[in-house]
Amino acid sequence: MTKAYVFLAEGFEEIEALTPVDILRRGGVDVKFVAIGDSLQVTGANGITIMADMTFDAGVIEGADLLVCPGGMPGASNLAACEPLGALLRSQAASGRLVAAICAAPAVTLAPLGILEGKNATCYPGFEDLLESNGACHKAERVVRDGNIITANGPSSAFPFALALVDALCGSEVEQQIAVGTLQRFPA
Repeated sequence: MTKAYVFLAEGFEEIEALTPVDILRRGGVDVKFVAIGDSLQVTGANGITIMADMTFDAGVIEGADLLVCPGGMPGASNLAACEPLGALLRSQAASGRLVAAICAAPAVTLAPLGILEGKNATCYPGFEDLLESNGACHKAERVVRDGNIITANGPSSAFPFALALVDALCGSEVEQQIAVGTLQRFPA
């Protein structure tokens, strides 16, 4: 079964974490919330507390098909401060497996790790300089896929971001079924 992990650090953007998990599960992906820290309870930027499925353990997560970093501040900064997560994200990207980030996370979490060097990417407006100073080519688009890296620009793009993740993992037919079933697209 396809495995994905969505990382939660204090101050994450709730819609950017919940939407991908919901849509990935609709696609049949085994996706888990992973808490960065000692507690399974993680509170988002808007005061919503989520119970994660597990705490961070790189050994358990190694070999995942997809790793996802939601944005939000200080959530993206808290993800960036977790050195074992940084090492896991680098390894995942280098192996050619999927790495995804949305909002501030492409610039704050992924770019300083060198993951976006030479890649097209997007991020929340105002963070473009951080992307570009770390070798990425900023694209003013909602969702950008460059090889095994998928980035999105913010909360309103959570749904198209999630659909891009399903497309990458499950194929366009499954993505289309979910898009139609959730009324993101209407049947032809």
